[in-house]
Amino acid sequence: MKIQSSLIALLVVLASCSISQKRTVEILQEAEAGTPYEAIIVPGVPHDGQHWQRTMLMRVRWSEYIYHKGLAENIIYSGGAVYTKYSEAKIMASYASAIGLPAAGVFLDTNAEHSTENVYYSYRIAKAQGFTKIALATDPFQGKSMRKFIKKHELPIDILPIVFDTLSTLDHSEPKIDPQQSIQANFVSLKERQGFFRRLGGTFGKEITWYKSDLSNRHLMKKYARQGRLIDDVAPTTDQ
Repeated sequence: MKIQSSLIALLVVLASCSISQKRTVEILQEAEAGTPYEAIIVPGVPHDGQHWQRTMLMRVRWSEYIYHKGLAENIIYSGGAVYTKYSEAKIMASYASAIGLPAAGVFLDTNAEHSTENVYYSYRIAKAQGFTKIALATDPFQGKSMRKFIKKHELPIDILPIVFDTLSTLDHSEPKIDPQQSIQANFVSLKERQGFFRRLGGTFGKEITWYKSDLSNRHLMKKYARQGRLIDDVAPTTDQ
């Protein structure tokens, strides 16, 4: 009960600075009325090797709900070992397996270190699998923030934000996993590898190297080419 009360309090704070609750319900209803997404992208958060953080609880349980409702056929968990030695994508996949989500429908991006990278690197994985109907499934606060990035780069990705009223009815218990399987070898925290301002730039996507075929905006192509962040296409890779 204490965990659930704390989670609800966190949801209220997030709701106050994100997409409105009414709009999140409308988006979910629109998704239910349409064809399923071929894949949803679920961004990670750091794991301490002991328990999942509340935001991870929200995102994993929401992905479970979306999958079992038949709104998505596959899930892409995204996140490297950024601030702790545990790969965020692998940790989430372990939780997903523990709550009964099929491994065949789970893909991993283990490289992303920022939210913008969660979106783009996962999009590359979806593209490699031939998925064309894709959504970012996350909390409304992050969804609103990433909407600007997605729109700027004209990526074919919808937003499927968490509906807090629905989330509050779901199972909040934490399944047991073995976090040791998700440890990144030779781990060095992002804080030790990059200074504050470079990390800040990363949150805005300035660490991303783009593939030409993913950009239709010629202005951005020229800009990223000048910055050395635009390359010819190679086949994107995926983990499963």
